Amino acid sequence: MEGDLIGRGVELMLVGMGTVFVFLTLLVGATTLMSGFVDRYLPAPDTTATQPGDGPTAEEVAAIAVAIARHRNPSS
Repeated sequence: MEGDLIGRGVELMLVGMGTVFVFLTLLVGATTLMSGFVDRYLPAPDTTATQPGDGPTAEEVAAIAVAIARHRNPSS
């Protein structure tokens, strides 16, 4: 009886681990296919508009300053 219970437990463990392995394998495959699809059919974003080191423009700095001033003094 005890050996049968251990055997059923091992069988359940193997079925569960096999199910998880198959699911994760399918998930990796689907993700790889979707990534290939996106790379092939959708254009890459244009990164030449602004460079990371450019910083904010003068208009952006002015807008931020006005927003901070209004936040600190909401009556004006």
